Amino acid sequence: MLKFKLVIAYDGTAYQGWQVQKIGTGVQEKIEAVLARYYPSAPRLHSSSRTDTGVHALGMVAHFEIPRAENILPLARLAIAINAFLPDDIRVLAAKRAPAKFHARFEATGKQYRYFVWNHHALNPLLRGRAWHVPRRLDVVAMRAAAKSFIGKHDFKSFAVTQNYEMESTVRTLTRCDVRRAGAQFTFIIEGDGFLYKMCRSIVGTIVQCGLGKFPAAAIKPMLAKTDRRAAGMSAPAHGLVLWKVFYKPPRHRTHREKPEK
Repeated sequence: MLKFKLVIAYDGTAYQGWQVQKIGTGVQEKIEAVLARYYPSAPRLHSSSRTDTGVHALGMVAHFEIPRAENILPLARLAIAINAFLPDDIRVLAAKRAPAKFHARFEATGKQYRYFVWNHHALNPLLRGRAWHVPRRLDVVAMRAAAKSFIGKHDFKSFAVTQNYEMESTVRTLTRCDVRRAGAQFTFIIEGDGFLYKMCRSIVGTIVQCGLGKFPAAAIKPMLAKTDRRAAGMSAPAHGLVLWKVFYKPPRHRTHREKPEK
């Protein structure tokens, strides 16, 4: 078997998330349909994340495997070949061979999400469907103070929507939670070792509510301590969220004693 790693970007507006869906269309389904055109084994894509309905991605990572005998496409043209049959709102940005043991999800060491807010009485039409329009003035000092409280290892149960299955743990570690401002546009940059369902959107929604004066920045730590979704603020809309990047450990250099993979 040969394994390939893809980096994928998509506009999630028209999709019910990444995964193949029983009702509606997932981004995964569109790409797998193209792979089935080239490979008789109809390989399944395994992703690093499962973005929600309406969420976008710039750096989604996924992998697939095919029998060596089906490897008819030159690696240099693999992304171009896949893109030729994808809709305009999905693109493979990069494609390369991956080690046999690589797994897009289980090998990931962290992820970065970015969330965009347009803070002006009139929405920038060029950001329609790409940013949350908040017309009331936001207090950037209060939001940055609130964001700092999320950094570190915490139980994020208060900032996750309950799923229909029991989570093994709701403890996650955030290494970054920044609020940047450029004119009317705010960019929230959140990095961590993992994220719960709608966790990023709940964090952003609560920080924005701090910026609107609904909560003081000091309220974040008590919200985390309560481990109850009802204790925290609102969830920001899906369309402002982008899976920006997925992190992996750098590849281990082969020693002179190791044989290269054929």
